[in-house]
Amino acid sequence: MPTPISYCIPLLLLIIRTNPVLARVWGQCPLAHIKESCSVSRPTQLIHGFHAVNARLFQNPDSIIELYCANGRHDSRMQETIAQAERAGVRLHYLDNARLDGMTGHARHQGVVAQIDPRRHYLTLDDVLENLQEAPLLLVLDGVTDPHNLGACLRVADAMGAHAVIAPKDRSAGLNATVSKVACGAAEVVPYITVTNLARTLRELKEAGVWIAGTAMEANTDLFHFQHTGPLAWVMGAEGEGMRRLTRETCDVLVSIPMFGSVESLNVSVASGMVLAESRRQRVLAVS
Repeated sequence: MPTPISYCIPLLLLIIRTNPVLARVWGQCPLAHIKESCSVSRPTQLIHGFHAVNARLFQNPDSIIELYCANGRHDSRMQETIAQAERAGVRLHYLDNARLDGMTGHARHQGVVAQIDPRRHYLTLDDVLENLQEAPLLLVLDGVTDPHNLGACLRVADAMGAHAVIAPKDRSAGLNATVSKVACGAAEVVPYITVTNLARTLRELKEAGVWIAGTAMEANTDLFHFQHTGPLAWVMGAEGEGMRRLTRETCDVLVSIPMFGSVESLNVSVASGMVLAESRRQRVLAVS
């Protein structure tokens, strides 16, 4: 069990780093060399904003180490968040806005910041596939390194009922505060699974009966003529670069998104929303 001091040290270091005077004094302190080892005693990250924090409070409260709230905000939205945190037994701290600004790098935190343990939300692809009540619908991102794009992809994945978002560990944005903020709570509910070898993971999905559909502008089959209501994984490449060669060769089929205007390409999150929406539409019609 973590001792109280293990919770206090990261908070004290955070306060020191966001105060210029204290930071200068701390840098001259003989004990300063221990600050990094103390702060990484367990992997933590910050999320902020009501959508991200509330989603985490409702879906996975055990992963929240501490919640920091603006001491000058007392509206109903804040009171609801505080009440939920108290019900979940989350430790609360009240800080001024300047301190919260320092913690988040002056992001739009809305007065709520949570320190979380990302390990408490870990799922494997097998965990996801074993507990589904319908055919898998997955989104695979190959080379999406911008956190805003990842957050938007998670948001559309949640909206269209995708069961997981998969990405390679070496070419992905990774979950952080920006992703959680853009995702508006989806980062806390949609499993985000990073894999060491994406091509191998795609082959394993194929062996499990999942059809792999990659998106490519030059594909002969277009989205509106691609009929598939069974297990499906959509593969999206980075905007401008597309999928890597090995990823592309692993796909069962390549599908293009018809373009009727003057633009030549779509943002990866917009394209993800389109293909997932079409797959969801087909599934709805198939059972109606």
